[in-house]
Amino acid sequence: MEFKWVIENPAPKSFLNKFPQLPPIVANLLYNRNFRTEKEIDEFMNPDYAKDIHDPFIFTDMKKAVNRVLLAIKNNEKITVHGDYDADGVSASVILTDLFEVLNFKNYDVFLPHRETDGYGLNKNTIKMLHETGTNLIISCDCGISNAEEVDLANQLGMEVIITDHHSIPKKLPNAFAIIHPKIETEKYPDKNLAGGAVAFKLMQGILQTHKKDHDLLPNGQTHEAFEKWQLDMVAVASVADMVPLIGESRTLTTYGLIVLNIAKRIGMKKLLSEAGLLDNNGKLIKEITADTIGFQIAPRINAAGRMNHANVAYKLFATKNELDANELACELNINNSDRQKLTEDLLQKALKQVETSQLDNPILFVLGIGWSTGIVGLISGRLKEKYKKPSIVMAENNGEITGSGRSVENFSLIGAMQEMPDYFFKFGGHPMACGFTLKNKDLVEDFKKEMIEKFKEKTKDFDMVPTQKIDAEINLEDINWDLYNMLSKFEPFGQVNTKPKYLATNLTVQSVMPIGKDDKHIKIMVTDKTQKIQKTIGWSLCNGNETNWCETLKIGDKIDMIFEMDINEWNGNKEIQLTIKDLRKI
Repeated sequence: MEFKWVIENPAPKSFLNKFPQLPPIVANLLYNRNFRTEKEIDEFMNPDYAKDIHDPFIFTDMKKAVNRVLLAIKNNEKITVHGDYDADGVSASVILTDLFEVLNFKNYDVFLPHRETDGYGLNKNTIKMLHETGTNLIISCDCGISNAEEVDLANQLGMEVIITDHHSIPKKLPNAFAIIHPKIETEKYPDKNLAGGAVAFKLMQGILQTHKKDHDLLPNGQTHEAFEKWQLDMVAVASVADMVPLIGESRTLTTYGLIVLNIAKRIGMKKLLSEAGLLDNNGKLIKEITADTIGFQIAPRINAAGRMNHANVAYKLFATKNELDANELACELNINNSDRQKLTEDLLQKALKQVETSQLDNPILFVLGIGWSTGIVGLISGRLKEKYKKPSIVMAENNGEITGSGRSVENFSLIGAMQEMPDYFFKFGGHPMACGFTLKNKDLVEDFKKEMIEKFKEKTKDFDMVPTQKIDAEINLEDINWDLYNMLSKFEPFGQVNTKPKYLATNLTVQSVMPIGKDDKHIKIMVTDKTQKIQKTIGWSLCNGNETNWCETLKIGDKIDMIFEMDINEWNGNKEIQLTIKDLRKI
């Protein structure tokens, strides 16, 4: 499906005149990302941990939650951290248990659910088990906000629950002892887009600040500030992996978290980076770790644990202080990731057959696989959504139960639609663009599909749903140089809302075309613009099996328009600016 290309409007002269020190290309990017005041621009361009991190006690229930945790520590009550099985939930759990360790508190446990046997979030069987094993206080991480009945059961059994979460708010909030959640309507906390790991980090901050009032140092002799900042590696992983908007406080936390990641002090992280081929034989980074490194190399390996095995493997890797254990766990994660890649490709082909057979004209794509791994359905729904530019819901039937995962497009909230049809689900949760659910009964599948399509038609009737490719600016290839690249690097880390800038170059002349990579799936195109200077461009997965096989379509001398991003290609200690093709058209 072709994108509709839309070039962003340039910033008005009044904005350019207000900030004459900004080069026009930077000013335009800032304006179109809704940074309009000097304070907003300064916080975005120059994140400052000392100035831009909010007081955790702005959260309504923070003081209550902090005092309850410290009381549990004082009285040696058993605390169970209940996380989630993805990179966000694992990171959040590590942050809190690292805190317990540094406070020399040992009466804690960690429970990460098994994706297939426990499902997402709290469940009643788990609550009963935690009660039987002596838990007094449950702290949820990256889950819990949709578990009102489960929290009621915990209360009935004499346990108290502190919820730290960031998922969409249900109509009924749980009756928890305390809820730390930035999206609650009455919550005054400024950053509404914190990842689950960042919310857990704020609870940790509150506990550290309170502990510091009576203690100059932590029990291990470390300052509170130093320990806090060393946890930012997990906050960065959580924020990028969960694709929250990297603006505001989330941007600052991620920026400083990347600094910590590039030092890689955590033994488990070092071993994971080594398995991913990001460290040399001397244990030094081969290239800088960026948000892309997290998104494409670190987070998939963490998530592979929960998809293929159990998230405990990832949690133990980051929590361990033992080098031998870290080696084994990192190796296991890498194997899980390889297995996940193979299984995903196999099930994706089966999903594509279902779509191509009868659903190409449907507004929402539905796929159902018998015996499919529930850990893979989210990946497949994401791949279908990217290919067809439509909301995609992939379901798996196992032992008579149907679980599913969906990915959506702009202007249609999956979780919003589900909240209007709750009778279909045993449980569900998620975000506007991504959801997970379990149907109450497998006989509901067809009715669920019909009603979801009706919701889509109703919610999108006033919107143009043709997929768009937003372009930040049109430029000449001759204007691309290191000065421009370095200027634009100020916008890193890139993520949701602050996406990597995309540029348009028109009327380019093809000088050569070459398939590259394994199975010749990728393409290298040498082009010229207004001068005879030849520029290399790279396109991923643009040949061999795509809608248009550009390796066969393009010929020397053809004229093309191209949308691209600027990246760096590093090899043997050398660096060059690389143009990565995002879309192209033959003129």
